[in-house]
Amino acid sequence: MSARRRLSFDVPLLAVTVMLVVLGVFFVFSSSSFMASEKYGQSFHFMIQQVVGALAGLALIAFLTSVKKPFFLQPGFVYGLLGLTVLLLLLCLAMPSVAHTNRWVILFGVRFQPSELAKISLILFLATYAEAKKDTINEIKTLAVPVAVLIVAIVLVLLEPDFGTAVLLAALAAMVLFIGGVKLRYLAAAGLLALALFGFYLVQADYRVQRIQGFLSADKDVLGAGYQVEQSKLAFGTGGLIGAGLGQSTQKLNFLPYAHTDFIFAILGEETGLLGTLLTLGLYLFFLWRGLKISLTAPSPSYKMIAAGVTLAIVAQALMNMSIVLGLGPAKGTPLPLLSYGRSSLICTLAAVGLLLHISQKRSDTWGQVKI
Repeated sequence: MSARRRLSFDVPLLAVTVMLVVLGVFFVFSSSSFMASEKYGQSFHFMIQQVVGALAGLALIAFLTSVKKPFFLQPGFVYGLLGLTVLLLLLCLAMPSVAHTNRWVILFGVRFQPSELAKISLILFLATYAEAKKDTINEIKTLAVPVAVLIVAIVLVLLEPDFGTAVLLAALAAMVLFIGGVKLRYLAAAGLLALALFGFYLVQADYRVQRIQGFLSADKDVLGAGYQVEQSKLAFGTGGLIGAGLGQSTQKLNFLPYAHTDFIFAILGEETGLLGTLLTLGLYLFFLWRGLKISLTAPSPSYKMIAAGVTLAIVAQALMNMSIVLGLGPAKGTPLPLLSYGRSSLICTLAAVGLLLHISQKRSDTWGQVKI
């Protein structure tokens, strides 16, 4: 087998993915070392967990790029994964609460977040379903099936509660179905239904209302609802143009909550400055370009929908996280893909990248050469 054949996947996409993972491992350590030393007596605790997740995810990429047949398009796999996802989401509700939420399944000491898997399973289901039903995709009885699946998944995620992920799932579903040929009027009607559901759910908890109020008037409540965003802005302000220096963040010293998860971008900004944040944003935009290129040159509609869905899922979540950290949106628990601490998020995101790389090989097979 020639070197060209062995590297028939999109090498630049893999390169930017590895760069983001390495960047994430470093800043997970930088942002969590102080807290890890206090809590576990070991400053490398969270970094080691992140490295384990990275290795598992990279092993999945190696597997997905090595298999020839797209098993992930087979109905048995797609519906089995979807059923497993729903089962795990239900099981979450029976698990002990962690930080007043039920987002994790804990078995044999291993903690997993099924909502991360839901992004992949829904994209695969919607893509394969839309292609299989392409001749009748705009009939009500055909659309009833994906709508029912989406309602179940979104409601289960909302019950955890995880409002940000639920909104992201709805947006991804709309995008995949649009590419699959669903008319805008049906998507608009579903959007109004989703808006009513999310609006009703939003006002059911005082803390969610307080987050919105804190976002709209953050300067008036810097010690309350606006505290996280205020500390995040202080981190970026301290960073300036070139940053305070690697490992030199002060906000990670228990001033900024969730510094190694939801607000890791603020620590990156404090230590590397505006230049570092722009470079990180550039890496995600480069990822967007490569992913959309793979989607546009994919050999079948299902491949196109999966590639576009995976790409936009990762980049949209990244932009959502950055917006929140910069104070451009209300605070909610949305990790920065490939950077934030979290094995579930990292493993599932790398598995999704593996799907993209597998599809890029099919594009290469179709065009007869590696396209970069």
